[in-house]
Amino acid sequence: MCSSDLLIKVRSRGAKADIDSNFFKLHYRTSCSILFICCLLVTANDLIGSPIDCIGGSIPDNVLNTYCWITSTFSVPSKQDGIVGTHHAYPGVAPLSKPIHQDDDKVYHAYYQWVPFVLFLQGVMFYLPHFIWKIFEDKKLDRITTGLRGKTFDKEARRDGCEALVKYLWETRGMHNAYAIKYYLCDVLNFVNVIGQMYFVDKFLGGVFMTYGTEVFNWVNENDETRTDPMIKVFPRLTKCTFYNYGSSGTLQAHDALCVLALNIINEKIYLTLWLWFIVLAILTSVYLVYLLAIITLPSLRKAVVVRKALGDAKDKTYHMVDKAAFGDWFLLYLVSRNMDTIMYNFFIEELAEKYKSG
Repeated sequence: MCSSDLLIKVRSRGAKADIDSNFFKLHYRTSCSILFICCLLVTANDLIGSPIDCIGGSIPDNVLNTYCWITSTFSVPSKQDGIVGTHHAYPGVAPLSKPIHQDDDKVYHAYYQWVPFVLFLQGVMFYLPHFIWKIFEDKKLDRITTGLRGKTFDKEARRDGCEALVKYLWETRGMHNAYAIKYYLCDVLNFVNVIGQMYFVDKFLGGVFMTYGTEVFNWVNENDETRTDPMIKVFPRLTKCTFYNYGSSGTLQAHDALCVLALNIINEKIYLTLWLWFIVLAILTSVYLVYLLAIITLPSLRKAVVVRKALGDAKDKTYHMVDKAAFGDWFLLYLVSRNMDTIMYNFFIEELAEKYKSG
């Protein structure tokens, strides 16, 4: 055997079996990647830059920054609108109408401490349905398609493996329904997860995430002189902080500080991206679930899915086979088709169809 043939054989055996659909991959690959990248961006900014800078008169900057970061900052919602420099120093930054400890026109911002952890947790949650499916699947597809995955360069050399697969599928026909049901339950779990994630983020951000994207897009079309940036409302770049200490005579003193949250420049873009992606993913997943329901209830659609990779005589034989195959058998056949090239799949389907025809 020449070295190139050996390399091809090693790669074919080493390739992992494809055990799910492309829509499934949108959750545990694309969504996880987006969330983990966002987590790295926020974490890198915390480590390299300064997430908060506060000005507080006589209080040392390092003490004030640490205190305000730990205890959280606040803004004044009633002072969001107006002209900067006339009605307020900055949207949400203005004197309080009552003493600091009595005023209820304040919104505290403590979420920024938890953003990296929440993003990481969300990434793990998107991976969880895939992890559960891997446990259920238990490398079944990998075992039965060993040596058959990848490109076919020597059909005769892979004939034995194909015949063994045909024999296995024939002898275990009607025994794969539980296997298929577990997969579809994980697909439903993907949909439940993405909807749950939207409500989770909405709760995390104080009930503003659901309308965040639409408000941002509406803001773009408003008049420049009167519009108020909704991203600043949700992720303020300037906030207030109150530092308490005792004076030389023991009198309690309140020091009003102004804090710059540079980190929110990144946070506002991250959550706008997540809002868009969650909406798109939820729509695609809901459409996919409708498609799965149609697959389950319409045998003719199952035929079309299996036949699309078959050629010539194999296509005609496939119709006869799918009519007799149980739903779980069809599902396993569908996964097998995703792991074979066209040449090997047509040889395999002809052999299996003969079994069903004679049986």
